[in-house]
Amino acid sequence: MTRNYTKWTVACLVASLPLAYLVLTRPMQPAPVPVVRIASFNAAMNREQPGQLLAELQAGSEQARRIAEIVQRSEVDVLLLCEIDRDAAAAAAKVFATDYLAKPQNGCAPIDFAFTYVGEVNTGAPSGMDLDGDGKTDGPGDAFGFGRFEGQYGMAVLSRHPILQSEVRTFRTLPWSAMPNALRPEGFYADDVWAKLRLSSKSHWDVPVRVLGQDVHLLCSHPTPPVFDGNEDRNGRRNHDEIRFWVDYLTPDAAAWIVDDQGKRGGLAEGAHFVVLGDLNCDPVDGDADRSALRSLLAHPRVQECSPASEGAARASLDQWAVNATHKGRSELDTGDFEDDGEGMPGNLRIDYALPSRSMLLVDSGVYWPPPGRVGSELLGASDHRLVFVDVGFAAPK
Repeated sequence: MTRNYTKWTVACLVASLPLAYLVLTRPMQPAPVPVVRIASFNAAMNREQPGQLLAELQAGSEQARRIAEIVQRSEVDVLLLCEIDRDAAAAAAKVFATDYLAKPQNGCAPIDFAFTYVGEVNTGAPSGMDLDGDGKTDGPGDAFGFGRFEGQYGMAVLSRHPILQSEVRTFRTLPWSAMPNALRPEGFYADDVWAKLRLSSKSHWDVPVRVLGQDVHLLCSHPTPPVFDGNEDRNGRRNHDEIRFWVDYLTPDAAAWIVDDQGKRGGLAEGAHFVVLGDLNCDPVDGDADRSALRSLLAHPRVQECSPASEGAARASLDQWAVNATHKGRSELDTGDFEDDGEGMPGNLRIDYALPSRSMLLVDSGVYWPPPGRVGSELLGASDHRLVFVDVGFAAPK
């Protein structure tokens, strides 16, 4: 029997025409955008004596293990740690990176943070002046930033991506009085003292990181809490102005007064990628702070207000209730689990931030706060703060 291949070939070609049309006319799906996860975490790894944290980390710290597991479960690529004591050799943060984060915790994948930046901070740095009005000049309240020793409540940047060390800018010694229209506490500081005071209670850092072929500026700070003062509101005013620093830094027309510790003047170049990171000690709705500077930062035309949230925060507000019942902000955005029951207690607040620039693609954001009973919720007692993160990428060149 002779087969009619020509007949069948024509039939197959005709049948395949619709499929070929779909393949040729269907729009090409864009390739997935590579992302990097950038996070801020107040780890509460501060101690009462110099060198105490380092010794504890070297001996084995259960708190550090739990903090490391939170970071590993969050799969962070770039991390700002607040409240990690800085010793003279800046060794504590590096030991934490190598002995805890780079080793699997409770079955989690380790993270090799190959790059670190641990700059000096003002906490515990002697001012030689009576800053708290107690008649003495050598107490923790007389340091340029409250601290019992130099480096207490320090900061550290840990990164899987290269840190451009030579391009880091720090603003630790910038005088508070240099800020135009600074909120000087009325009648509290003499003129000669006011002239010497520093704006940063810890420091302000601009740490560039090379990520996916792009430079991202990590704008890091940990302003003083707006409490523990008197009617002069010196801490509340300083908190406001420490946050306002970033508003001016991102606004070229307002940044001329800013001079870094190397003498370079001005703010961040227009078009630069950045993420504002840190425990800013200010909630945009609730709490005692003067939130006007924070609201200006959240509304800044260069900033994406992404509102990271968690189920655990909303649940905690309901379970703990008390002062949380009076809060007007969205409880799912809270990042701090503070005292709720008692007069003057703050309750849970949103005070930790990771705010990306509008120049980047925002892929996701969140807060590590699993509700009770969820895997990982047993780790939350390691700190009264929660890790907050953003996932960002970059638009493909046209």
